Amino acid sequence: MLRQVLHRGLGTSFSRLGHFVASHPVFFASAPVLISILLGASFSRYQVEESVEHLLAPTHSLAKIERNLVDSLFPVNRSKHRLYSDLQTPGRYGRVIITSFRKANMLDQHHTDLILKLHSAVTRIQVQRPGFNYTFAHICILNNDKTCIVDDIVHVLEELKAARSSNRTNFAITYPITHLKDGREVYNGHQLGGVTVHSKDRVKSAEAIQLTYYLQAINSLNDMVAEKWESIFCDTVELFQKSNRKVKMYPFTSSSLKEDFQKTSRVSERYLITSLVLVVTLAILCCSMQDCVRSKPWLGLLGLLTVTLATLTAAGIINLTGGKYNSTFLGIPFVMLGHGLYGTFEMLSSWRKTREDQHVKERTAAVFADSMLSFSLTTAMYLVTFGIGASPFTNIEAARIFCCNSCIAIFFNYLYVLSFYGSSLVFTGYIENNYQHSIFCRKVPKPEVLQEKPAWYRFLLTARFSEDTDDSEETNTYESHLLVWFLKRYYCDWITNTYVKPFVVLFYLVYISFALMGYLQVSEGSDLSNIVATATRTIEYTTAQQKYFSNYSPVIGFYIYESIEYWNTSVQEDVLEYTKGFVRISWFESYLNYLRKLNISTGLPKKNFTDMLRNSFLKTPQFAHFSEDIIFSKKYNNEVDVVASRMFLVAKTMETKREELYDLLETLRKLSLTSKVKFIVFNPSFVYMDRYASSVGAPLQNSCISALFLLFFSAFLVADSLINVWLTLTVASVEFGVIGFMTLWKVELDCISVLCLIYGINYTIDNCAPLLSTFVLGKEFTRTKWVKNALEVHGVAILQSYLCYIVGLIPLAAVPSNLTRTLFRCLFLIALVTFFHCFAILPVILTFLPPSKKKRKEKKNPENREEIECVEMVDMDSTRVVDQITTV
Repeated sequence: MLRQVLHRGLGTSFSRLGHFVASHPVFFASAPVLISILLGASFSRYQVEESVEHLLAPTHSLAKIERNLVDSLFPVNRSKHRLYSDLQTPGRYGRVIITSFRKANMLDQHHTDLILKLHSAVTRIQVQRPGFNYTFAHICILNNDKTCIVDDIVHVLEELKAARSSNRTNFAITYPITHLKDGREVYNGHQLGGVTVHSKDRVKSAEAIQLTYYLQAINSLNDMVAEKWESIFCDTVELFQKSNRKVKMYPFTSSSLKEDFQKTSRVSERYLITSLVLVVTLAILCCSMQDCVRSKPWLGLLGLLTVTLATLTAAGIINLTGGKYNSTFLGIPFVMLGHGLYGTFEMLSSWRKTREDQHVKERTAAVFADSMLSFSLTTAMYLVTFGIGASPFTNIEAARIFCCNSCIAIFFNYLYVLSFYGSSLVFTGYIENNYQHSIFCRKVPKPEVLQEKPAWYRFLLTARFSEDTDDSEETNTYESHLLVWFLKRYYCDWITNTYVKPFVVLFYLVYISFALMGYLQVSEGSDLSNIVATATRTIEYTTAQQKYFSNYSPVIGFYIYESIEYWNTSVQEDVLEYTKGFVRISWFESYLNYLRKLNISTGLPKKNFTDMLRNSFLKTPQFAHFSEDIIFSKKYNNEVDVVASRMFLVAKTMETKREELYDLLETLRKLSLTSKVKFIVFNPSFVYMDRYASSVGAPLQNSCISALFLLFFSAFLVADSLINVWLTLTVASVEFGVIGFMTLWKVELDCISVLCLIYGINYTIDNCAPLLSTFVLGKEFTRTKWVKNALEVHGVAILQSYLCYIVGLIPLAAVPSNLTRTLFRCLFLIALVTFFHCFAILPVILTFLPPSKKKRKEKKNPENREEIECVEMVDMDSTRVVDQITTV
């Protein structure tokens, strides 16, 4: 009883609101436009988010804490010979992979000279600033002797060239660790790619070589110069390749990922304009009909304008509050399009159900009472699900910002549908009541006047007048609309046919089977190349790196951050045991082996150890750079203690998949918790991978929980709680299918796809809630009758919004970007699966599942007989009189 009272109360409130909007249409039409213009002027403060890590790396992660600890122990300026893979922080750098189209040996004389020539050209790059020209020598990371540090592979190639010049044949390069003439061991696993080896790891050929140039960025001026140098570096490499077309070069810098991520916005512009034109065209056609008075083409355009104004208002608020734009915002207009257009089409559908002899204010009040309750509940669902995603519980900043901005846009869209679109409905209502043309707004002449006009004129001004329509035909005045006519005359009878139902059920079982197959193969995607534009440096470089340099994982720093007994044999064995299975590419292992060769006993005094470390070991040329890997602490008695040390590891892998690196990270972390030695492991890529799976899935999980909570809570507010039960099952079926099919379509569970899945919850509720509500609340007829009635009442609005939404999505598929590719595939699947449920699954299943419907049976007892007296009829021609009493 309370539910019915509350339902009627809300309906009455919306009816009064509609009457109030109809009484002040000019105010409610102009206010949203003025607000949007004023807030839209804030685009002068438009800013773009520069930090990709801030957006896509988990905000709260252990890897960031570990990075701070590593930076405090081993600053980059101490790590002059430990720059294998940007071991601590990416910083500024330029990198290039050189390979051949014909898979030639890049170590032969021709290619060696070519690579050294490229190296010389890179080191001569100049960045012009007022009063000074900066070269690589001015901004590079310096060695102890004040010379620029370059990749060790450059020294290897120089020694190889010198050996060829002197006709020495005993020079050999080993892989993945080789020796230089100064006695140093250098790791070349990430500098030589596509390697073929002889016995004893001697390199026979290499299909690719990678060079890296590290730059300083110690202040703002230095960082500005380094950024400009990176840009010139890419131009230099591309210019060098044009003069040497037999080789292929893939340049990459620290700015490439940021530039390629934002490039998606630029390459999407013309496709979004095309999408807008298509949606406007189809929205106008969906609201048009042959009757020139009852046709509402302007409402199709104004509905899209309502969504645009809400989006513009939200963007203005974001700019005023200091928000920054990023490419993930491309999905917000499509979130608005799905929700906003359905609300406007549902109001137009309700308008068609009102009586034409009513005043415009009464018709508007009836529209608000009929459609605004369900639209308000679905809007509340949007705000709750995206609101949870915008909360601090979301650990991915890009997802949190997207959800926050979506909430703002959805909120203003709701207000503007009530005000701007409601007042637009009032204006077109007055045009209809005055029998004016829906496009040209001129008075439509009477049929007898039209008979004297040409055929084309009569076609443009076709209309049905109320005086020409009796009461039995009044409810059918809108059936000339193509979609209304199609659903009522054909589709509703076809989908509820007894012979069609088994095929629909069979098709649903097939749908569930394929969805399950895909669901079992879901994988989390933390590959940053999935969010950048295609045909960019990031994609080309990443592809080449995975092709040629996938034999070894990225270099992992192994940091011991406590003072341990390095001279103790058992401690040495523990450390080597922890790193078992890895290729050790630092001097730490050489140091341990050095101790073993000297047969140092466990009982060696600590003072003797430190003296030996300072006086003999560090002065050995082979271990000259070992001081970069240890930290000394001098005590009061002039003793030296080693408080921290590090070594670098790489793992032998078949291919560099993110899942393998994540598993490796988790394995090493678990080991650090149980080991006797306190250590941490770190690589810059860990910042993106750490807790990525849980961080990405958290917004979807929280949104699902909040949606279920809201559905449960609203069960006490809606007229029948069975509506929410059916709605929950439908959402679960749609989300399950979308996850399964997007996996089969090679879409991973990343930030973009999770945001789409959150939207999918709301899109399903948007389209299915009115359909289910009409069916569940229907009484006194069969299930089949109420399924047909629900489709006739709400099917047109669902079909109109679906067609406009799909047409708007199609241009998105052509955008050359991985981000928009993921966006298109997920949104397309959401729309398609939801449409399949609305027009096939639910109409069939509801015909034989609860709630039950009972036919009204007439009582035949004599007390309920009704006497109807017929009117006396006189036929003047035959003078026949009919006068009788009929009992029914």
